[in-house]
Amino acid sequence: MMAFRSSNTIRALLRATQIQESSYLLGCSRSYATGISNVAELNSWNMYSSLYKGNGALPWTSRNAMTLRSAMTVELPIFLNDKRLLSTQVKAPAQARQMGALRVSMTSPGFIYEPYAPREKVPFFRRWFTRSGWRRTKEDIILELKSAYAINKLRKSGYSKNLFYKEAINVYKEINTLLATGDKNTLRKAVTEKMYSELKNEIKQRESIWSKVYWEMVEPIVKIRTLRARLIGVDPKDLEKVFIQLTLEFLSKQKFEAYDSKGSVVAGDKSKEVLVRDIWVFEKSLFHPKSFWRLCGRINL
Repeated sequence: MMAFRSSNTIRALLRATQIQESSYLLGCSRSYATGISNVAELNSWNMYSSLYKGNGALPWTSRNAMTLRSAMTVELPIFLNDKRLLSTQVKAPAQARQMGALRVSMTSPGFIYEPYAPREKVPFFRRWFTRSGWRRTKEDIILELKSAYAINKLRKSGYSKNLFYKEAINVYKEINTLLATGDKNTLRKAVTEKMYSELKNEIKQRESIWSKVYWEMVEPIVKIRTLRARLIGVDPKDLEKVFIQLTLEFLSKQKFEAYDSKGSVVAGDKSKEVLVRDIWVFEKSLFHPKSFWRLCGRINL
């Protein structure tokens, strides 16, 4: 009887350990919603202003700071790095409270989990022969493990890097073209709700300055690579209910020209190619049927 109890105890501990390890590699859907202002604040920036900065062209939007906060209206679980489970309640909108019951179909977490930032290089001696270097090495390994875990989870859903890169490049071209033409209706389908609100404001600001914009990407693209992959869990009882975010770096040659209401060129030169580096974050649900990749954020370094 004692042996049987010991066997059951060992199995229970193993299951708990597996759940903790999985949770450790999952992002939280609330911790960054309530405390993101202490972690990262990104500048809302426009592709065109960064494209021609320092090249004699005029920026067409202001760089307003955008604090990444979640506007979700449901109670969501948190998978914290210390392997503890926590949840924070968010007050529902007045209209939803009047309805009595709140039922929300979550289509996006509404924030970028652990936004990518370049890591400072650590000298060899300091990395391997000092405590601070050991801590830094541990942090780097954890960051890489999170990305590896997310990619492995994505592969189980049929992910192919080459096919995804082709799709990402097409989405990148499409969104930039829609920004240039001001097609907000089509743009809404290619981005998340929070991103759409930001881009819609950018289009409005641009149209107040320039009447028309020409944009073109010279193919093939110079380089595309994955900088980071993260999972965001939304149900502590079901680790399959996750969103995935992939941070991509695009390096491409582009052409740009802006016109006033009379058709005169006021910025840019479409006869010149400019090398542009963009870092975009794409998001997809792994538990919604027929979900597809959408732009959820842009990172300005």
